[in-house]
Amino acid sequence: MSENINKTRFEKDSNPNDVVVIDVENISLDVENIDDSTSDNTTESATENTSESTAAPVIEVRHLGKTFGTHEVLKDIDFDVDKGDVTCIIGSSGSGKSTLLRCINLFETPTSGEIYFHGEDVTKTKSAPKYREKVTMVFQSFNLFNNMSVLANCTIGPRKVLKMKKAEANDVAMKYLELVGMSAYVNAKPRQLSGGQKQRVAIARALAMSPEVILFDEPTSALDPEMVGEVLEVMKELAKTGLTMIVVTHEMAFARDVANKVVFMDGGVIVEEGAPEQIFTAPKEERTRAFLSRMLAEKQNG
Repeated sequence: MSENINKTRFEKDSNPNDVVVIDVENISLDVENIDDSTSDNTTESATENTSESTAAPVIEVRHLGKTFGTHEVLKDIDFDVDKGDVTCIIGSSGSGKSTLLRCINLFETPTSGEIYFHGEDVTKTKSAPKYREKVTMVFQSFNLFNNMSVLANCTIGPRKVLKMKKAEANDVAMKYLELVGMSAYVNAKPRQLSGGQKQRVAIARALAMSPEVILFDEPTSALDPEMVGEVLEVMKELAKTGLTMIVVTHEMAFARDVANKVVFMDGGVIVEEGAPEQIFTAPKEERTRAFLSRMLAEKQNG
């Protein structure tokens, strides 16, 4: 992951109020002009493709349930996340999306079911801290330490958890702060930053742990509208590097443009999942169609 990410730079500080407009209407794929000269490599390519297609998912959620008292929040949830996938989870507020994410990260203990990480059921082991090193989370409310500088926020995890030396942790943090366009703010405190800047620092902090998967819990919901674009742009570029991401979001354009898979939840269950083209243009379930119609109406009335 790090090798690919290091090739990308985000230059947002020059105008942090820029809003990224994602055009989802004109996505096209040219499959007409395939170079026949690659036919000599058919056997090798087929072998590689077979290997990729049979690779086990990074995360497997099986029959997951969660109750709070008598309230059943999640009911028999099943889905997989493959390496390099961007999975967007959509649905109305209260549908169980954030609880699902917190269960995947083991911030909440599932009431029933299993969560497998590379084939190991992490709900049945005592290795939650080690698991969270590889599956990190970016929160809607940033969760930065207000009494620490931006740099310290990004080095505390690598130093305390990964046992990095101070100089190495500083180098790692600076690399990712530069990546998200926040290297000029290393000495600032969170209270001196805009919401979009705070969220970019939170993303850099997560990346500094060298995770395999990052979970994003509605990362733009606490931001002013003019700050949403800068965070979505960072996430969009991260997706291009092959980072595995699970994103709970109300940003339908982002889900349609960036995700490999879209999961629609309602009432604590997965109603429908599929490729974004299918979910957004030809949803099979009435509940999915009703939700998307409401979101479109809200956007138009906006």
